[in-house]
Amino acid sequence: MILLPLSLRARLLINGAAEAETDHVPVVKFFNPLGAGRWLVTEMDEDGDTLFGLADLGEPELGSFSLAEIEAVRLPFGLTIERDLYFSTGLPLSVWTAAARRAGSISAAETLLKVIARRDGGVS
Repeated sequence: MILLPLSLRARLLINGAAEAETDHVPVVKFFNPLGAGRWLVTEMDEDGDTLFGLADLGEPELGSFSLAEIEAVRLPFGLTIERDLYFSTGLPLSVWTAAARRAGSISAAETLLKVIARRDGGVS
């Protein structure tokens, strides 16, 4: 599987080129299928490698990270970091960040936000 197809790459580059600081909605989610490691990505720099978003390698942190480094990860059984093909959200990164920090991880935040959305009839 291609980790970051051209259509998603284009959306990330557009977000990264925005002149005004914007609270973007995450475009893509990457994950480690064997354990810790989740990334919600909102932007890509024009270098085509530097991504920005929420990374969770044991503790959720906002910041930049390298697409090449994520693609280079080799896990047991020949597995690699994967893209969540079913990830979709209408919530901005600030909401995800607050939920992940409160819940302790991006995975726990997903559950929390889904529960809230079902309760409130909102969008997750």
